[in-house]
Amino acid sequence: MTQLLLAQGATTAGQLGSALGLSPAAIRRHLDAMLADGDVLAREQTVRGSRGRGRPAKVFLLTDAARVRCGTHHYDNMATAALRWIARNGGPDAVEAFAADQVAALEARCRAAMEDAGDDPLARSEALAGALTAEGYAANASTIASGGQLCQHHCPVAHVAAEFPQLCEAETAVISRLVGTHVQRLATIAHGDGVCTTHIPTQPRAQSGNTVTTVRTDR
Repeated sequence: MTQLLLAQGATTAGQLGSALGLSPAAIRRHLDAMLADGDVLAREQTVRGSRGRGRPAKVFLLTDAARVRCGTHHYDNMATAALRWIARNGGPDAVEAFAADQVAALEARCRAAMEDAGDDPLARSEALAGALTAEGYAANASTIASGGQLCQHHCPVAHVAAEFPQLCEAETAVISRLVGTHVQRLATIAHGDGVCTTHIPTQPRAQSGNTVTTVRTDR
């Protein structure tokens, strides 16, 4: 169940039961045990737009402690200390330059993996999701009414990025360049969301102006 929550993000008990083929009672026992162990937390499902009667369904998501056990956060303290030193001695521009340099190698590897993806942004986002999954991001892409959506269910630098959002911004710029269109980062694990979510419009990227927009939808 831990891997399923990592892959899907915030999920209802019913969705977990359907995916795992377990009865509601069995799912409840598993969730109660994980809640008691501090591996998951429960909150009301966010409903945008009109909602029917009754209370919103509860969704369950992994806690930070559980995420740590799913990935590698062993050097978070050192990385945060290093970025604080860079910020003190070089200022915000130095932090941005460091963040861009850190994702450059990731961009090169993903671009190589996407070599046969073609030019369509949605097809490229699917190829990028596969490349990011190979890098440990547990990513997937889907088509929605307004274009596409790229979700990353694991972030290896989430704790550091919570203090230094330049890391998220540099990564979002990489996504924009790789899919070939303007993108909007809607949510990030670093800011407490269950999943890093990036919206990918279908229109071609403009040749001038910004290619990255961050839009917070949880406030």
